[in-house]
Amino acid sequence: MLGNLVRYLDSIVARDPAPRSRWEVLLYPGVWALFWHRLAHRLFNARLFFLARVVNHLSRFLTAIDIHPGARIGRNFFIDHGFTVIGETAEIGDNVTIYQCVTLGGSNPTNGVGGKRHPTLLDNVIVGSGAQIIGPVTVGKRARVGASAVVTEDVPEGATMIGVKARSTLVSAETWAKEFMPYGTPCKEPCEPSGIQRVDELEEEVAALRAQVETLLAAYEALAREAGKPVEPACKGV
Repeated sequence: MLGNLVRYLDSIVARDPAPRSRWEVLLYPGVWALFWHRLAHRLFNARLFFLARVVNHLSRFLTAIDIHPGARIGRNFFIDHGFTVIGETAEIGDNVTIYQCVTLGGSNPTNGVGGKRHPTLLDNVIVGSGAQIIGPVTVGKRARVGASAVVTEDVPEGATMIGVKARSTLVSAETWAKEFMPYGTPCKEPCEPSGIQRVDELEEEVAALRAQVETLLAAYEALAREAGKPVEPACKGV
């Protein structure tokens, strides 16, 4: 059991450069939330639903992380910082990383009958801060969900999802092959350029076109003077 704990703490150290030792990781709210969830999940499986909820509420009070006792979670699950909500029928594979303010939420069945209504995250998935994954969708192995993305459909294996509604952006093989990507989002291209960057590019194009027009007008005026023709006033200020 001690060996399993050490391996778990080492898996977090491998994904987070902040801690200087395993002892620091033991203070992480995500570690304690997972500890309390393991206990609550056992009570839930034993059909001691009220006691499972008591443990769940205690954990939420202490860690600001709400994991329903019915959620099924694999090995080396890491919640960085906290403020996360994970629903009852959510399923999480091994080596999954979730950053702060993420919701694994459920769809509301129209017939009021519970069923599989929360997401399934397969192995090595990374979910960036503020992302919302809603409904009984499946996020494929090694997929990345970027910060603040809203996912309502299945995510292919290895895809990187960005935006609202989330869409896949192509990622180079070198980036895809990385074992870990902080916040699930590439820091450089191939993600789409930001709106500000695009505006800057358009302004540069307009400036270049304006310079070309002014050059053509100057050449036209010179030719008109040589030919003794009047310069058209309408050509000014184009």
